[in-house]
Amino acid sequence: MHQRLYIEKRPEFADDYALTERLKTRLDLTGLQRVRRLAVYDLYDCPEALLAAAISRVFSDPVSDEVRDALPKADFTLVIEPLPGQFDQRADSAMQCLRLLDDAFAPTVVTSAQAWLFEGTLDEAARAKLRQHLINPIDSREKNLAETALPPHHPAVPVPRYDGFTALDEAALAAWHVAQGLAMTLADLQLVQKYFRAEQREPSETEIRVLDTYWSDHCRHTTFATALHDIVFPQTDFGAALAADFADYEAQRQAVYGARAAARPYTLMDLATIDAKYQRAQGNLQDVEISAEVNACSVYIDVDEDGKTRPWLLQFKNETHNHPTEIEPYGGAATCIGGAIRDPLSGRAYVYQALRISGSADPREPYAATLPGKLPQAVIAEGAAAGASSYGNQIGLATGQIVEYYHEGFKAKHMEVGAVVAAVPAENVRREEPAAGDLVLLIGGATGRDGCGGATGSSRAQHGGSLQESAAEVQKGNPPEERKLQRLFRNPEFSRRIKRCNDFGAGGVAVAIGELADGLDINLDAVPVKYQGLSGTELAISESQERMAVVIAAEDHAAMQELAAAENLTASHVATVTADATLTMHWQGDTIVRLKRDFLDSNGAANSQHGVHIAEPDDSASPLTVASEKNWVDALKAQLATLAHADQKGLGDRFDHSVGAACVLVPYGGRYQRTPAEASVYQLPTEGRTHTASILAHGYNPAVSAWSPYHG
Repeated sequence: MHQRLYIEKRPEFADDYALTERLKTRLDLTGLQRVRRLAVYDLYDCPEALLAAAISRVFSDPVSDEVRDALPKADFTLVIEPLPGQFDQRADSAMQCLRLLDDAFAPTVVTSAQAWLFEGTLDEAARAKLRQHLINPIDSREKNLAETALPPHHPAVPVPRYDGFTALDEAALAAWHVAQGLAMTLADLQLVQKYFRAEQREPSETEIRVLDTYWSDHCRHTTFATALHDIVFPQTDFGAALAADFADYEAQRQAVYGARAAARPYTLMDLATIDAKYQRAQGNLQDVEISAEVNACSVYIDVDEDGKTRPWLLQFKNETHNHPTEIEPYGGAATCIGGAIRDPLSGRAYVYQALRISGSADPREPYAATLPGKLPQAVIAEGAAAGASSYGNQIGLATGQIVEYYHEGFKAKHMEVGAVVAAVPAENVRREEPAAGDLVLLIGGATGRDGCGGATGSSRAQHGGSLQESAAEVQKGNPPEERKLQRLFRNPEFSRRIKRCNDFGAGGVAVAIGELADGLDINLDAVPVKYQGLSGTELAISESQERMAVVIAAEDHAAMQELAAAENLTASHVATVTADATLTMHWQGDTIVRLKRDFLDSNGAANSQHGVHIAEPDDSASPLTVASEKNWVDALKAQLATLAHADQKGLGDRFDHSVGAACVLVPYGGRYQRTPAEASVYQLPTEGRTHTASILAHGYNPAVSAWSPYHG
């Protein structure tokens, strides 16, 4: 049985006027007179006797909503629904609420859409503008209201083998590389071919995609690991200063690596990390936690809780989601902050403060000036702010700093950064090496097609067709599910049983579980799914969000399932640690992945760059350069008139800084609550909150922890 509901806000609660004026101005629709929005729900197998209760208690608010059985008449109607395979949080939440309302709703399936009703004189060109503006082909499409049947899920076909792959000659392999759209280089693929020749078998589709994901720039930072040769500095004062810094770097390398330094290549990664290694070698940074779990920076601190000193771990992490936010602003920014939360969460730490830094071109730019293949700047900037704030507010994350930088360079690629601070009592954290026979549990959300290829997509060079080709790459966030994970991981009875943990992000099962131990036997049939029909490859690389992988002793299995169930979370045994250093995956009776650990960890072919010439900076391009014909007053006025000095309080007001009642320095202070703060300052998440914290080896003894986007 099928029922369709149309839910519209009553006029006194609707934002029709503001919405109409915004669309008229941005799209130059002079004939547009009014815009209305309605939520559309399709219900399948809903008990008729309970329909009235469902409408009044789940789908509508009797005070602010009107329920209709048909769409009102309009001059132009546009109904938009998520693409098949995209996570629909509105529908998912509705189904959960129905089941909580009554067990009789168990078989009920809900899908959702949004109807836009336009009144006025709108020709075909105006309607095309509205379609292009409101439908992002990455995640949505126009809905056909005449279709009322529940879309069928087609059964997955067996994972194909690439017969003849090992026999391809150099030219044929190069053509195959292009046809597959791989993120790995041709040199990587040649290494793969050599491996399977030695194994005397052909690779499966899943094996190629797992390797492409594992070796992607996103997962392994292969660009930063490129060996640099013949580095040349300019013959200027600037070049001399850089050469002196490089000489210091070489001295630090010698102190850290000793005799191994000569054989170790220069890389950007080594350059970025050498100082911390050097400080550690000199006996400093003893407060830094060293472990095989490196999902977040972790330092030991002493916390004074009501006069009693207790060791804690303080963790920091930032996440960038530039590519996903560029192509799907809301989902990309939402999962940016969600991913940042899960990294320290996998370290058993509770995230209690955050900040968001973004970079955009001028969001006031006319839509007509949008670059081909790009979304308009206003769509990206506004959608990203909405996604980040919605996720943080739903999960209950105090966000104390919201800063957006404006520069024309961000038109080529939006910048989206989420940074978080987390803490946990050290006694709740157990770091152990997995042993053969240990179990891997998948805890949290189910797996869908959202996020398939996200790691490789963000590692490839983008082009004009990327917006259409990347539809499946952007993950869909589910903050209520992650909030349950936060509560579960704060339970010492749960966290103290975890030997090792990884969050699901880039790479999905292949990386999140594949990194936990050298030997793993993974049963993809045990992975919970959002819908039927997922292939073995999709199950292996999907980046569906709000999932955690934990390694536990076999005897703790029942207890962990019980603790997870208390938070309404599933804990599925999906893998077992083995003594054989091989990553193996089974699906529907077939072994679709069998890769040796040493080959996986090789990260592909070694990259090198010869003749590295350091360029002299262009002083004329610096915003600090003032033309000689201008005096400082005119220069200051010109600078203050730019977007760099725009008031961003309205942007910051989207985010809740007061969650947890731990905020020490409000984002906007002063007599009139208009002066922006330059740091995010919060108390640690202890029960009593009457405490001080000291970071070991630094003599730092604050009652708070702080992080500033302005000063690093």
